[in-house]
Amino acid sequence: MSTFDLIFFSVFNHFKARYRQKANRIAITYLSLLQIVLILLLSVFFSEFAQQMHITTMSSWKAWTLFFIISIVLYFRNWIVYSGKKRKVLNAKRTKSKAVPIRMWKLWLLLVGCFGLAIIILKI
Repeated sequence: MSTFDLIFFSVFNHFKARYRQKANRIAITYLSLLQIVLILLLSVFFSEFAQQMHITTMSSWKAWTLFFIISIVLYFRNWIVYSGKKRKVLNAKRTKSKAVPIRMWKLWLLLVGCFGLAIIILKI
Protein backbone atom coordinates (compact mmCIF):
# COMPACT_ATOMS: atom_id res chain seq x y z
CA MET A 1 0.00 0.00 0.00
CA SER A 2 1.45 3.34 -1.04
CA THR A 3 1.56 6.57 0.89
CA PHE A 4 -1.18 8.07 -1.25
CA ASP A 5 -3.42 5.09 -0.50
CA LEU A 6 -2.89 5.65 3.22
CA ILE A 7 -3.66 9.36 2.82
CA PHE A 8 -6.80 8.57 0.83
CA PHE A 9 -8.16 6.19 3.44
CA SER A 10 -7.28 8.59 6.27
CA VAL A 11 -9.32 11.35 4.63
CA PHE A 12 -12.08 8.92 3.63
CA ASN A 13 -12.49 7.56 7.16
CA HIS A 14 -12.40 11.05 8.66
CA PHE A 15 -15.30 12.28 6.51
CA LYS A 16 -17.19 8.98 6.41
CA ALA A 17 -18.95 9.57 9.73
CA ARG A 18 -20.22 13.03 8.82
CA TYR A 19 -20.74 12.79 5.05
CA ARG A 20 -21.60 9.20 4.17
CA GLN A 21 -22.40 9.68 0.50
CA LYS A 22 -19.80 12.34 -0.27
CA ALA A 23 -16.83 10.97 1.68
CA ASN A 24 -15.36 9.22 -1.36
CA ARG A 25 -15.64 12.34 -3.51
CA ILE A 26 -14.07 14.50 -0.80
CA ALA A 27 -11.18 12.05 -0.36
CA ILE A 28 -10.57 11.84 -4.12
CA THR A 29 -10.61 15.63 -4.40
CA TYR A 30 -8.22 16.05 -1.47
CA LEU A 31 -5.80 13.45 -2.80
CA SER A 32 -5.91 14.98 -6.28
CA LEU A 33 -5.29 18.45 -4.86
CA LEU A 34 -2.35 17.17 -2.83
CA GLN A 35 -0.79 15.48 -5.86
CA ILE A 36 -1.39 18.55 -8.03
CA VAL A 37 0.23 20.82 -5.44
CA LEU A 38 3.23 18.47 -5.20
CA ILE A 39 3.57 18.54 -9.01
CA LEU A 40 3.29 22.34 -8.89
CA LEU A 41 6.00 22.54 -6.23
CA LEU A 42 8.37 20.32 -8.20
CA SER A 43 7.71 22.09 -11.50
CA VAL A 44 8.22 25.55 -9.97
CA PHE A 45 11.46 24.40 -8.34
CA PHE A 46 12.85 22.95 -11.58
CA SER A 47 11.65 25.97 -13.55
CA GLU A 48 13.50 28.35 -11.27
CA PHE A 49 16.56 26.09 -11.30
CA ALA A 50 16.57 26.00 -15.11
CA GLN A 51 16.10 29.77 -15.27
CA GLN A 52 19.10 30.36 -12.99
CA MET A 53 21.19 27.96 -15.08
CA HIS A 54 20.08 29.86 -18.24
CA ILE A 55 18.44 26.79 -19.76
CA THR A 56 15.44 27.41 -21.98
CA THR A 57 13.42 24.25 -22.43
CA MET A 58 9.88 25.46 -23.03
CA SER A 59 7.87 28.64 -22.82
CA SER A 60 5.81 29.59 -19.81
CA TRP A 61 2.56 29.12 -21.76
CA LYS A 62 3.49 25.56 -22.73
CA ALA A 63 4.57 24.74 -19.16
CA TRP A 64 1.25 25.92 -17.69
CA THR A 65 -0.67 24.03 -20.38
CA LEU A 66 1.25 20.87 -19.56
CA PHE A 67 0.58 21.43 -15.84
CA PHE A 68 -3.19 21.71 -16.43
CA ILE A 69 -3.24 18.59 -18.59
CA ILE A 70 -1.33 16.65 -15.93
CA SER A 71 -3.77 17.95 -13.29
CA ILE A 72 -6.79 16.70 -15.23
CA VAL A 73 -5.16 13.33 -15.85
CA LEU A 74 -4.29 12.97 -12.15
CA TYR A 75 -7.86 13.70 -11.09
CA PHE A 76 -9.35 11.17 -13.50
CA ARG A 77 -6.74 8.57 -12.55
CA ASN A 78 -7.61 8.97 -8.88
CA TRP A 79 -11.31 8.86 -9.72
CA ILE A 80 -10.89 5.58 -11.59
CA VAL A 81 -8.62 3.98 -8.98
CA TYR A 82 -10.55 4.94 -5.86
CA SER A 83 -14.15 4.67 -7.06
CA GLY A 84 -14.66 1.04 -7.82
CA LYS A 85 -13.60 -2.44 -6.97
CA LYS A 86 -9.96 -1.53 -6.47
CA ARG A 87 -10.89 0.75 -3.55
CA LYS A 88 -12.58 -2.17 -1.83
CA VAL A 89 -9.52 -4.36 -2.37
CA LEU A 90 -7.21 -1.64 -1.02
CA ASN A 91 -9.52 -1.14 1.96
CA ALA A 92 -9.35 -4.86 2.74
CA LYS A 93 -5.55 -4.75 2.55
CA ARG A 94 -5.49 -1.67 4.79
CA THR A 95 -7.60 -3.31 7.48
CA LYS A 96 -5.24 -6.31 7.58
CA SER A 97 -2.16 -4.16 8.04
CA LYS A 98 -1.40 -2.17 11.18
CA ALA A 99 -1.02 1.17 9.37
CA VAL A 100 -1.83 4.13 11.60
CA PRO A 101 -4.12 6.71 9.94
CA ILE A 102 -2.73 10.20 9.53
CA ARG A 103 -4.36 13.03 11.49
CA MET A 104 -6.48 15.38 9.39
CA TRP A 105 -4.83 18.57 10.67
CA LYS A 106 -1.46 17.26 9.50
CA LEU A 107 -2.88 16.55 6.06
CA TRP A 108 -4.34 20.05 5.75
CA LEU A 109 -1.06 21.53 6.97
CA LEU A 110 0.82 19.49 4.34
CA LEU A 111 -1.45 20.76 1.56
CA VAL A 112 -1.29 24.40 2.61
CA GLY A 113 2.45 24.22 3.32
CA CYS A 114 3.32 22.78 -0.08
CA PHE A 115 1.12 25.33 -1.83
CA GLY A 116 2.65 28.19 0.16
CA LEU A 117 6.16 26.96 -0.58
CA ALA A 118 5.35 26.79 -4.31
CA ILE A 119 4.03 30.37 -4.24
CA ILE A 120 7.12 31.60 -2.36
CA ILE A 121 9.46 29.93 -4.85
CA LEU A 122 7.42 31.29 -7.75
CA LYS A 123 7.69 34.87 -6.46
CA ILE A 124 11.46 34.77 -5.92
